[in-house]
Amino acid sequence: MGYNIVLIGPPGAGKGTQAEKLAESLKVPRITTGDLFRQAVRDKTPLGQKVQGILESGTLVPDSVVLELMEERMSKSDCTKGFILDGFPRTVGQALGLEQWFQKAKKSLDAVVALDVSEEDAVTRMTGRRQCSACGTSYHLQFRAPIKEGVC
Repeated sequence: MGYNIVLIGPPGAGKGTQAEKLAESLKVPRITTGDLFRQAVRDKTPLGQKVQGILESGTLVPDSVVLELMEERMSKSDCTKGFILDGFPRTVGQALGLEQWFQKAKKSLDAVVALDVSEEDAVTRMTGRRQCSACGTSYHLQFRAPIKEGVC
């Protein structure tokens, strides 16, 4: 039996950190829309080319496109034992689409975890974030600094 869990909350609340820990502990994939967008663009899929154009224009990716990417990802074999959705859904339309997907897939949503954070803590968390341009590893200058500056 697997777990299908949604983590929601404002930027800086710790969704990514907690999603990583949950995914590792439960041995299920962590799924984020940002990762899916980047992968689709890298793979130059038709949907990826559409996403790239939308992102380059500075507009939000429509719910229909987000849902198509998410549904495709949640249907992959590594998700049969569950998954962690990190920051998705973000809109009512996405939530309704997710609900429909669960019904069609004959699966259930086991938990929704809403994380909250003070504005002050959110700013501290976000301003200290860094990401390695070579490997993509995330760091935080105060809470999770690299062992050696400039080296992953």
